[in-house]
Amino acid sequence: MNCDPIYELALPGVQQLIPYKAGKPIEELERELGLTNIIKLASNENPLGPSPLAIAAIQGTLKDLALYPDGNGFNLKQALSSKFNIDVRQITLGNGSNELLELIARTFVSPEHEVVFSRHAFAVYPIVTQAVGAKAVIVPARQYGYDLDAIRLAISDKTRVVFIANPNNPTGTLLAGNELESFISDLPKTVICVLDEAYFEFIAPEHQANSLEWLDRYPNLIITRTFSKAYGLAGLRIGFGCSSALIADLLNRVRQPFNNNMLALAAAEAALNDHAHLQKTVLNNQQGMGQLLDGFRKLKLDWIPSAGNFVSVDLRQSGEAIYQALLLKGVIVRPVANYEMPHHLRISIGTQAENQIFLDALEAILAHV
Repeated sequence: MNCDPIYELALPGVQQLIPYKAGKPIEELERELGLTNIIKLASNENPLGPSPLAIAAIQGTLKDLALYPDGNGFNLKQALSSKFNIDVRQITLGNGSNELLELIARTFVSPEHEVVFSRHAFAVYPIVTQAVGAKAVIVPARQYGYDLDAIRLAISDKTRVVFIANPNNPTGTLLAGNELESFISDLPKTVICVLDEAYFEFIAPEHQANSLEWLDRYPNLIITRTFSKAYGLAGLRIGFGCSSALIADLLNRVRQPFNNNMLALAAAEAALNDHAHLQKTVLNNQQGMGQLLDGFRKLKLDWIPSAGNFVSVDLRQSGEAIYQALLLKGVIVRPVANYEMPHHLRISIGTQAENQIFLDALEAILAHV
């Protein structure tokens, strides 16, 4: 325990927080090992990069950098409204969808409340819960995914928010639309369901639920999505939330002015309308997933079936040890022991060449352990 008087001034929840640990940057591994040929399959980024239309939009915006961006994000909201057939008053823009998760906690959750989520769920859920001093209720998972029946039983009169990621990160598990909607319909009206759909675009069309249509039926539903994954704009940090107009109004009261920079706003609007680039991204993901699974079969490894742009593989030994060995070969993946999965590594889908470099490196390492 730190006894510095400044430390004692921090809120109790903040004192106990463990900071979110992002995937290792390429530059950091270059500094540490002096490697120059490095691939990163750690952070579920788009290996094809951003849309050419987004890059052009950024270039066209550079001349205006001395000005503040549109704090209301008018043009992007109009584009989102048109694409998804929702009212602009139902949209909240965030500095990545992560900021939206924090805004939700700050708007609706106090130290007297509980927040419910699953084991193996996204690390930001416990962080935002603890930061506002609320109690986290962690429900056991079912085959690495959400056990909605168990979550129902965990809800009490103190529950204010339930976080559901679909697909889930880091496991990639997917809930069926009818099962999920039934769960939301059963929730008390005093409990807000946050449906985190950061990886929605990667779900096979036959398994995609049109969750945005549920907003009219469930005023306690918030859906969050991002431009960081399929749209390839992780470096610009922009996401959006869809909810009732009332919830959006409340979130926008807490949201900081100018939380989205003008480059992000312009790029997101352009990327949203580049259907060809999105289709190319999804196809690359489908092919890359098949490539990795074939490689795991060859190595006689199990994995968690994933609907995202990543897959968690079971190494049946310390994932951390294999992770470190991969770093020495210039391959960055994601250890997930902090998600209570010490024998797994999460692998982001890369290009065909990147996927093969990873598989060759993994095979060489496993042959000597």
